[in-house]
Amino acid sequence: MSGEVGTASVRTTEDVAAADLRARAEALLGAGFRLALVAGHDDGDALRVVYVFCAGPPDRRAELHLRLDKARPTVPSLAALSFPAGRFERELSDLFGTEPVGHPYPRPLVRHPHWPRHWHPLRRDAGPPPAMLVEPELFPFVTVEGPGAYEIPVGPVHAGLIEPGHFRFSVVGETILEMKARLWFVHRGIEKLFEGRPVAGGVVLAERTSGDTAAGHTLAYCLAVEDALGVELPEEAQVLRAVVVELERVTNHVADLGALCNDVGFGVAQARALTLRERLLRLAGEVTGHRLLRGAIRPGGTALRRLPTGAELSETAARVEELVELATSNTVVMDRFKGTAVLSADDARAIGALGVVARGSGVNLDARVAHPFTDFGPGPLSVTEEAGDVLARFMVRAREVAASLRLVAELAGRARSLEAGVAELPHRAGSGLGVVEAWRGTVVHRVEVAANGRLTRCKVVDPSFLTWPALSVALAGTIVPDFPLANKSFNLSYAGNDL
Repeated sequence: MSGEVGTASVRTTEDVAAADLRARAEALLGAGFRLALVAGHDDGDALRVVYVFCAGPPDRRAELHLRLDKARPTVPSLAALSFPAGRFERELSDLFGTEPVGHPYPRPLVRHPHWPRHWHPLRRDAGPPPAMLVEPELFPFVTVEGPGAYEIPVGPVHAGLIEPGHFRFSVVGETILEMKARLWFVHRGIEKLFEGRPVAGGVVLAERTSGDTAAGHTLAYCLAVEDALGVELPEEAQVLRAVVVELERVTNHVADLGALCNDVGFGVAQARALTLRERLLRLAGEVTGHRLLRGAIRPGGTALRRLPTGAELSETAARVEELVELATSNTVVMDRFKGTAVLSADDARAIGALGVVARGSGVNLDARVAHPFTDFGPGPLSVTEEAGDVLARFMVRAREVAASLRLVAELAGRARSLEAGVAELPHRAGSGLGVVEAWRGTVVHRVEVAANGRLTRCKVVDPSFLTWPALSVALAGTIVPDFPLANKSFNLSYAGNDL
């Protein structure tokens, strides 16, 4: 076992045998770690699976490496210990052809039925994409039967600009008995596209992994690269990065506050939120040169065009406070928000939900606290609500906006320049991990870099991948007309889920 101690984290790496995997994983989970990432690797002569467990504070990361026989790549399933593990194992099976032995539900997850069954795209010998199947197998939706039960299919094509996703409702009257989401219609092969790129060339992919989380994903990627290369940035660069990520949080939360009101017909609040969002997008463009905050964060450094002013931040805070007061004082809005699509704390923990969804159910998970990449100061960062309903998720967003605006003001006051970083990145082989609390929740990137400075692997976990199953649980007992509202209160990414 090797240990690496950074300025703010302790990272351990351990090779494990298949017979010992379950015991080691169980020990880490019992010690308060969560399974944050599982990555497959094709090393040529063998396959390798990397399990990343995270805990904090203090910031701790533990990696278990399991080598597999490439001719018969079987993996002991950890699904009985961890719901996220079961999903990671199914993803691994689709992309690398591994077999999760003992998995209770080993059907495909990522593999679209049009893909040939024995084609695994992240294997080195996968070759070019083969012809898609003309008559694919049907998706095995669970059928709910009984007096008055019927199904409502929604999507995958939706009105407006929403990405594709199919939702199958089993209903009696208007009450949802079960909802099954069929996603993975937008697979772009992001992880494959990282392979072989110079580390600087990975930024363009990180920024587009989930477009509304450009800053969060790019920062996680850059932190992973810098970890792999043994680069320690000056604190000034990390402070500037924190400003960018918090601005992204504020902008998206404001948009969600308005969209939630719009879903219950309260268009006045939506109009105010859209106006404020446009102001924030213009501010983002002035701060970074791009309305979606692209271009500011790169491996080895950060560069801004200007910092937000105190007046801009104060005005934004006042407008958000007015927006929240407008919504919460409206009895119709509150009637629709309260008690709708409840996710209990126990279910949130069991599923592995992250971000706003977890904190709305009282589960205090925040990578800024557990895995800080800079000094965020003494002020409170984590915001939680206990009810687990739409209102709780609305209020988490509202309170986080206020906290983030205060944080940006404090960070901007500490900044002494608009650009900071290292002069040059070294060329060395290594692996690294980046963990960032983006606006939807914790984003994790793990990279492996060859001695020539090129990426051999980049595994990405968007919080949506782990949180999507929680939506189905929260919808049980909810009425069909409240589905758009419940779905918006989660506001998960399709693209981030399906890389």
